[in-house]
Amino acid sequence: MIPDGKIDFTFTAEPAGLYDPLRYMISIGGKRIRPRLCLLAWSLFRGEPTPEVLEAARALEVFHSFTLMHDDIMDRSPLRRGMPTVWKKWNEDTAILSGDVMLIDAYRSIARCGSAAVLDVFTETAAQVCEGQQFDMEFESRDDVSMAEYEKMIGLKTAVLLACAARIGAMLAGASEPVCEALYRYGYELGMAFQVADDYLDAFGDEAVFGKPIGGDIINCKSSWLTVRALELAPDKAALLEALKAPAATPEEKAAKIAAVKAVYVSLGVDKDATGAIAAYSRKAMDAVAGLGLDAAKLEALDEFVNSLTGRVK
Repeated sequence: MIPDGKIDFTFTAEPAGLYDPLRYMISIGGKRIRPRLCLLAWSLFRGEPTPEVLEAARALEVFHSFTLMHDDIMDRSPLRRGMPTVWKKWNEDTAILSGDVMLIDAYRSIARCGSAAVLDVFTETAAQVCEGQQFDMEFESRDDVSMAEYEKMIGLKTAVLLACAARIGAMLAGASEPVCEALYRYGYELGMAFQVADDYLDAFGDEAVFGKPIGGDIINCKSSWLTVRALELAPDKAALLEALKAPAATPEEKAAKIAAVKAVYVSLGVDKDATGAIAAYSRKAMDAVAGLGLDAAKLEALDEFVNSLTGRVK
């Protein structure tokens, strides 16, 4: 995975009001999933990481942090990884501008890889992530989001960046196009599993482990895998929609709304359906790399990576 101390996440010092939020976003941690996956894909074919692949890994994490900084504004999220979000700690204007320069910084790193093909993959993925976020926002005002639409949205918003990470790592390692494509598919299916797990944990997770308040999707009337599935199954959609649209202005109202919606999920078996979907996507991820001729140790490393992202739900 990530060689300790090899990725340099330092930023320009001044003005501090612009760059301190970048340092803060990186410092509050996270699992570094995307750079880890990039370096894992590299390690399947090469040994010690080169400066070029380390720059790619850095770019992926910095870009992801940029999207979180802006997503937190749009979602009105007060916490990220158990810490105040940038817009809450500073203000919205700072979060917007610092997010912008974080995106620029990510592109500076990806350019240092010295590969036009890698830049093309990264750029296409960056646009897809924004497309996914737009669909996500539009779904907030709709009661008829289908599972196909939802899966397309999370594929764009979440899965393509993990897929990009795996592909870029393989590309920089000199892997053939069929192998790069197989690892892209591995990353994509893994990203789908990861997002459904995230949706599940938003409702049924432990806040201390999850790193942000439980029930945020429910309170903000956001479409999640669970709400879409519940609306597919509910014999009385009007009652479910009423619960989803209940007021949540006070702590008491928030708690009551979360409890009511979760009770519907459980009554419909949506929680179990979600864990089944996570397992299915995880299997697809491993199926994507099954025919690559990798040795047992490398396949085990890929399987362990899947489990590291989805095991929180098991």
